[in-house]
Amino acid sequence: MTLLDRRVFALGALAALAGCKPMGGSDGPKGAFKAVDITGADYAKDFSLPDVDGKVRTIADFKGKAVLVFFGFAQCPDVCPTTMAELAQVKKQLGADGERIQGVFITVDPERDTPEVLKGYVQNFDPSFVALRGTPEQTLAAAKAFKIFYEKVPGKTPGSYTVNHTAASYVFDPQGRVRLYVRYGSGPDALAADFRQLLQGA
Repeated sequence: MTLLDRRVFALGALAALAGCKPMGGSDGPKGAFKAVDITGADYAKDFSLPDVDGKVRTIADFKGKAVLVFFGFAQCPDVCPTTMAELAQVKKQLGADGERIQGVFITVDPERDTPEVLKGYVQNFDPSFVALRGTPEQTLAAAKAFKIFYEKVPGKTPGSYTVNHTAASYVFDPQGRVRLYVRYGSGPDALAADFRQLLQGA
């Protein structure tokens, strides 16, 4: 990552992140939602990345569903699995409406997160979750579009590095419009309430 790229990411990042620990968000505008309402934002509008089967996916593929997009990596020890597990819990909590919720996991570690690794990772939480894996260049472009910060942190060996990354998620409504910025640690109850509103046409 060049110095310029690092500066661009720093502008979009909301706080420093050590290892794979939470990076919080600003309070933003207050509204009926528990998460930060970013309706009308000029960023985080879409993605175009291949899934684990090589099919290029965009937000349009999930029209009719409320979609949560999260950038992470399979070897993340806490933030990533917690976020995915909470989303799976929300799907169950909403009963029949849960079928209209889609999880999309975008890896920031395409070097280690092979299609096989990612497929097993997301399906461990819910069979319907989709994992996307681009080239390093595609990953960088997608992260910039969503104002996501990430960088490698060297480990004791070349393959034992970790990745610092923004810990928040984005939620799109069933019409494919970005609506919410969800801070890590908000909890499944708050997320379920927000999804319920979006599915009801809020």
